[in-house]
Order: sequence, then structure tokens, then C-alpha cells
Amino acid sequence: MLERLQELDRNLFIYLNSLGNPLFDGFWLVATKQLHWAPVFLIIFYLIFKKKGWKNGLMILLFIALLVLVGDQFTNLIKYAVQRIRPCNNPDLVGVIRILHTTPTFSFFSGHATNSMATTLFVYLILKKHFKYVFLLFLWPLIFAYSRIYIGVHYPGDILAGYVVGATFGFAFYKLYRKTEQKYFPDSF
Repeated sequence: MLERLQELDRNLFIYLNSLGNPLFDGFWLVATKQLHWAPVFLIIFYLIFKKKGWKNGLMILLFIALLVLVGDQFTNLIKYAVQRIRPCNNPDLVGVIRILHTTPTFSFFSGHATNSMATTLFVYLILKKHFKYVFLLFLWPLIFAYSRIYIGVHYPGDILAGYVVGATFGFAFYKLYRKTEQKYFPDSF
């Protein structure tokens, strides 16, 4: 069963990766770097502080920092336990896939997918009652995570597992945040 899932994952990866076009390589190489998303993050922080105030906003930023820290550490723990070779390092895929980036670390599961989904869900749950179109934030983890397939460093299963773990962490941190908010900012309700 596991072998069949890995084969499906590999075949889907090859298909999605093969959709790449040198004309768009630059876009996806930019999209895969967290730093390039800084303007989006600044807009989100502005919206948080605008609706939640400075003290509550700082607490939210602390929760986001802890969420990313926990997501990174948990992802690395699983990566080194599973030790799945990245597609870009898989000798069976050399010459079959497009590789725009390589990294020596392991593949399962994607830290980019985990942290982008965790923070997006966390922020979405906080801001959904304040902004009608805040659901558009979910475009970020979709674009960000797909870039990992496009450049050749993650299988789709790595992305999906990262999304599930990230959504779980994002929801758990939101619940913890709400309890903390009720304690320290009861006027927010």
C-alpha cells in the first residue's frame, strides 16, 4: 500500500513538475523564497494591528513566531525520522524532471507547506470576522507550496502532509490564542 502511494506521488510529481516552462522559472524561483513575500506579511501585520490594537497585535505576532518555531522543529523531527530523499536528489529522476534548486535535506514533509498553512489558518481565523476577503490569504500557501514542486524539491504528498500538519497546528494555536485573549483582552469579545 505504501509503495503504491509513493508511486502515485512520484507520478503526480513528474506530471506537475513537467508543466514547468523556462519562461516562468524566474517567477517560481522568486515565489519559493519567504523573504519575497515580505510585502504580503507587512499588509497582514498592518491589518492585525489595525483590528486588534498594539498589545493584542504583539501577542498575535508572538503566537505566529511560536507557531513557526514549533512547525519548523516538528517538520525537521519528522524529516530526519522518515529520511525521504527529495526528488531533486533522487537518481531515478535525473533527466526526467526539471530541477531549478537543490538542497541536501530530506523531503517528507514540506516545512514551507506546514508553516504557510499554519500561519494562514491562524491569521484567517483571527481576521475572518473583520475582513470579507480574508480567505484570499489561502492563495499564499497554494502558490508557495506549489513552487516547491515546480523547482523540484518536494513531492505532492510532502505538500499535502505539510498542509494537514500546518492546519492542525494553526487551529490548535488559534484555540490557545483565544484562551489567552479572553484572559488578557476580555474587551475584544
